[in-house]
Amino acid sequence: MRASTHPTTDCATRDVSFLENVPIFAELEEPELKKIEKLGLRKKYKKGNIVVLEKEMGAALFVIISGKVKIVRTDEDGREVILSIFGPGEFFGEMSLLDGLARSASVVALAKAELFMIHRRDFLKLLQEHPQVAISLLGELTTRLRKADTQIKSLSLKDASGRVANVILMLADDIGVFRKGKVEIDELPLQQDMANMAGTSRETVSRMIHQFIREGHLQLDGNKLTINDYEEFRKQYL
Repeated sequence: MRASTHPTTDCATRDVSFLENVPIFAELEEPELKKIEKLGLRKKYKKGNIVVLEKEMGAALFVIISGKVKIVRTDEDGREVILSIFGPGEFFGEMSLLDGLARSASVVALAKAELFMIHRRDFLKLLQEHPQVAISLLGELTTRLRKADTQIKSLSLKDASGRVANVILMLADDIGVFRKGKVEIDELPLQQDMANMAGTSRETVSRMIHQFIREGHLQLDGNKLTINDYEEFRKQYL
């Protein structure tokens, strides 16, 4: 698997509104956001393009402007395990920037995506100049650790229904839209991708989804999945 060496670059637009939706920059004012935007570079990737490779040295932080990416690791047999799926407003690559070590996972574009990239030197300087960004980053890292703990618990202790439910809830948290207790996931990942996240087979994912539909927890309309009562579904399966 090789990283895409030809992402397209777009420097024409100087809009900073996408940075306002990034949790670690939420407390910064527009002048500071404009400075950050000037530090970085926008890049566009096609579906399937590899953004970063596991074990390569990390040189940049990435913010998702549009599209979705999957965070993946590959075992010794070449099998892919999906750790998470990120959408607009989320970021990745911070671990390698902070510790200077190699990437812990690969990142692949799930659809056409536009990303904003800040090089390590500029990001570390940003943390020094704006301590509130560092504090917000610690909060986000803690949240991700808690999610990882939940995923590990699901994979090690839960049965097939619990594993698939955990993946659906994780997708709801990452890319879902919450409306009055319901959660809509507009572009559900492929069932094989969900199987990789759950550590099970595609057939099991399909069977569990239809079981949840029969039980009244979910609705499926094409590629759009709706959790009818997020809290009830979470209470029952987590």
